[in-house]
Amino acid sequence: MVVKTYRGLLADGGQDRIRLQTIKGKVGYRIVKFEILGAAPGVSPMEHIVKIFKSAQTTIDALVNFTDSDLLGVAYIQDENDTHLVSSLDVIFDREIFNQDIFVTHVDTDGSLSCNYYIELEVIPLDDAGAQYTTLKDLRQT
Repeated sequence: MVVKTYRGLLADGGQDRIRLQTIKGKVGYRIVKFEILGAAPGVSPMEHIVKIFKSAQTTIDALVNFTDSDLLGVAYIQDENDTHLVSSLDVIFDREIFNQDIFVTHVDTDGSLSCNYYIELEVIPLDDAGAQYTTLKDLRQT
């Protein structure tokens, strides 16, 4: 299994584009790992929500809707530094294969701190029919 990794630091309300699109679209990807960590863990209270989408988002918010066909994954972490309580959760729709760019968004609902993300993508070779199907499916959802 070939894996590509991506990481970044997003400001509150930020969005990153991860460029995956190729000319012929003969490479597909599937998320195998998605983790987040606040930029200042244990220093101040934070509540981060980081989401991965198939298309650019015009509104970056904290709402999570699993029926949104554009959503590929979501991660949540809460750090209450005064009580030393840290909780986290990540959900990946790991059966979803895509071959277009993906977009990562971040919201801190308890302040305005930045958040780190780490994503591992499994690289999946596609034949001509698979490439056409995946590309059309991705483009129809945008």
